[in-house]
Amino acid sequence: MHTHSEASPDSRTPIADQARAVRAARIDVICATDHNTIDGGLRLRELADGFRVVIGEEISSRDGEIIGLFLDRAVPRDLSGEETVARIHDQGGLVVVPHPFSINRRYHMRRPALDRLRSQIDALEIFNAREAIFLNNRAAAAYAKAHHIIGTAGSDAHRAAEIGRAFVEMPDFAGRADFLDSLRQGVAQGRLSGSGVHVFTRYDRFRKWLGRKSSSQTR
Repeated sequence: MHTHSEASPDSRTPIADQARAVRAARIDVICATDHNTIDGGLRLRELADGFRVVIGEEISSRDGEIIGLFLDRAVPRDLSGEETVARIHDQGGLVVVPHPFSINRRYHMRRPALDRLRSQIDALEIFNAREAIFLNNRAAAAYAKAHHIIGTAGSDAHRAAEIGRAFVEMPDFAGRADFLDSLRQGVAQGRLSGSGVHVFTRYDRFRKWLGRKSSSQTR
């Protein structure tokens, strides 16, 4: 329910490699949630063979990162949390807040914003495989339970090897209309990816920045 590809600025995973990893992990449905774009999800859907793709986006709002699922068009970054949520819902999408209690991310949604937006979100990520310590996920699960919010799990994979680290076992669904009902019956599963994945992500971000810089200088 939370993955990244070369369409994100901090991942160099080719879409074709991502598709192969999904099949190898025997995942039935994957949510493509690249940073501030739906292009990766659209390209992955073209390569999907044996699995389905939910088009999503991890949006950089002014109140922290917000995931939109079942999107038809991208939501702009740098809007308020309220406006970001409204634009997702306006196109029939679902709102998920990822890694809300993370200690190793600068752009996660802080507790005051989460409390303010709580009634407007559809689900909360209660297990993220890239969290630094398991207590972050435990805090998210406790918050979701206390406020009766549906929980999700995601690998937050930025490299193909991470795909399948976290997932939700849930009944099948026909589309966005009954997705939440199925998710409500789901069970979050997962294991932490370890601190090394963040080193790779910083390296990938640097390599992509270097590539863009070199390209601009040769024009």
